[in-house]
Amino acid sequence: MIRRIAASVMILILTMGIVGCQKQDGNQSSGQELLEMDWESILEEAKGTTVTFYGYGGDEKTNNWIDTYVAKELKEKYDITLKRVGMNIDDILNNLLNEKNMNVAKGNMDIVWINGENFFTAKENDLLFGPFVDKLPNFKKYVDTASEEVQFDFGYPVEGYEAPFGKAQFVMIYDSSKVDKVPRDHKELLEFVKANPGKFTYPAPPDFTGSAFVRNIICDIVGYEQFMNMKADEEVVRKAIQPAIDYFISLKPYLWNEGKTYPAESGLLDNMFADGEVYMTMSYNPNEASGKINTGEYPATTRTFVFDKGTIGNTHFLAIPFNAPNKAAALVAINFILSPEAQASKYVPEVWGDLPVVDYDKLNDEERSLFDSVELGEATIPQNILLEHRIPEMPADLVPIIEKIWMENVPGESD
Repeated sequence: MIRRIAASVMILILTMGIVGCQKQDGNQSSGQELLEMDWESILEEAKGTTVTFYGYGGDEKTNNWIDTYVAKELKEKYDITLKRVGMNIDDILNNLLNEKNMNVAKGNMDIVWINGENFFTAKENDLLFGPFVDKLPNFKKYVDTASEEVQFDFGYPVEGYEAPFGKAQFVMIYDSSKVDKVPRDHKELLEFVKANPGKFTYPAPPDFTGSAFVRNIICDIVGYEQFMNMKADEEVVRKAIQPAIDYFISLKPYLWNEGKTYPAESGLLDNMFADGEVYMTMSYNPNEASGKINTGEYPATTRTFVFDKGTIGNTHFLAIPFNAPNKAAALVAINFILSPEAQASKYVPEVWGDLPVVDYDKLNDEERSLFDSVELGEATIPQNILLEHRIPEMPADLVPIIEKIWMENVPGESD
């Protein structure tokens, strides 16, 4: 009798386990079925499941925000368990390409943090699920869906295959105790570098921040308009940016280490700035300087500036792979991240400092107060001034060409 009871209990436990696994792994609706379901049904399907979030894992603040705030809220509000996996975007795309070629119907990635040329590559190779953004209540309620920064990613049409996650804008960072007057354009930057030899440098492309600096200088010298519809032809691009290439060569003798070497990544330049080895650094996050003042990484005299003609800004996005095993939970998680509460949470410099993608004019008074109450810090340029000095990113297919031309012409020119 005891054996029969024990056997019955074991069968019940196994059955419950199988049912639990089926909800996660066996009974998920197809992508097309999801797009035809109402939101309440999607919430129900996502309940009790695990969703994986793949993306850049090199920033401690960002990781902490996802691992603690987002994971906690998803569990409490929707009974969804979030698992973050830090992975280089190149590896993510290679994995998806391999799975596409091998016809892998169910992969491991539910959400991917992506933008720019990586989104271009993913969409061109049919690696993404969608269009899905119109299924997200918060996208329709809080986002300016007509904005070019939402409709295009580095000049490439999004067409609903990724949802905006946050905004960024390039800023220059300096120590005001060592810099009396900040340069307002590329000409004044050259004058500053000549007057302070060895105290300025920039990361070598293809580092993300270094590449952004190069594109900013190009736009400051020759403008950005001509690039918006430019053919991705190396000779065409080379001719257009030649004045800027000449400028970078003219900077070299006055840079740190006389331009013989460049920091391989932006984190190294940040450390050099923190140690006082150089007077400036740079970031694609306008709130980063304030955040690092608060953590003691940067001196209290740290400030930021932008060029008079503006600096490039972009939107980063979240996408769902074509073979995501849990598309329902991915939709719910992305929708939550687009809520005013989540957007305001990551806007706090101490938390992350990521610029919000929700439209302030679409918020009610209570929701606006979430953003109005955020203390940005002395080093952060007010958002209205940033927007007044914001220029669009170049098309994604031009970026690797520009990086290639820089690498071929600038680093070894005077060695």
